[in-house]
Amino acid sequence: MSLLEVNGLKTSYGNVNVLAGITFKVEPGETYALVGESGSGKTTVIRAIAGLAPAQEGSVLFDGQEIRGLSERAMRPLRKDMAMMFQDPTGSLSPRLTIRNLITEPYRIQGMKDRDLDAEAKRLLSLVNLPSHFADRYPYQLSGGQARRVGVARALALEPKLILADEPTAGLDVSVQGELLNLMNDLRERLGLAMVIITHNLNVVRHVADRMGIMYLGRLVEEGTTEAIFEEPRHPYTHCLLSANPEPDPDARLEWVSLIGEPPSLLNRPKGCEFRERCPFAKDFCHNTPTWQIEHGHGLRCLAPLS
Repeated sequence: MSLLEVNGLKTSYGNVNVLAGITFKVEPGETYALVGESGSGKTTVIRAIAGLAPAQEGSVLFDGQEIRGLSERAMRPLRKDMAMMFQDPTGSLSPRLTIRNLITEPYRIQGMKDRDLDAEAKRLLSLVNLPSHFADRYPYQLSGGQARRVGVARALALEPKLILADEPTAGLDVSVQGELLNLMNDLRERLGLAMVIITHNLNVVRHVADRMGIMYLGRLVEEGTTEAIFEEPRHPYTHCLLSANPEPDPDARLEWVSLIGEPPSLLNRPKGCEFRERCPFAKDFCHNTPTWQIEHGHGLRCLAPLS
């Protein structure tokens, strides 16, 4: 049984369809990445999974239990097994609390009064490779990388099965990004964690993700193993994203293909293929609406896939 199963998830705000039927699975111990431009709906997906954003249709099964539409009271016990890492770690940490209080707060929220909070703070800081004396610091005394590690420590407090990470390396220097990604990989292996990571940074995906889904205008347009998609992207949108990504191999030569224009407004979705007006490979028949097809475990929504 998959740890997380999202089926046909739809979210609307007023007349705007932000998510138009998202479906994917995450296995225990697996890292799944959602990739796409700003406004593609990535953050809304994980907020809807966590019950922090409304979802009007679809299903979210976590460890076999339907959780879409649960009240905050009903969700609270499940938050022991599902934790969020927010994009702005410093902004999500109360400036009035010490690091000790911040990373042990989940125990107080869950009413776990039997824990030695000093010992737990020391254990959690050790997990993310921060010295124990950091427990007495305040968020303003941390660097960006240190604040991000504190966010990881807080997420790990209740020993969750699943981490939902929103742009975990955003705003960090490249060297600090590498350190954090290595830490997350190490924690996943040591603790058996599953992760859903959303990012626009394709180097992050290549470093940590087992599988990935490409989002455009609130839909998945391609999904597969990270290796397969990087080696042979089938959707033109994926191809454009990857061709603009810096290639770590200095001998590699990628054909750079630029995206045309800006993403259309969600208030006025294009007819047929929603990517057609920006696609450098569009055909006359792309005015029709593509359906989701799966071949050899690789999912695709495209009428004119690349070979």
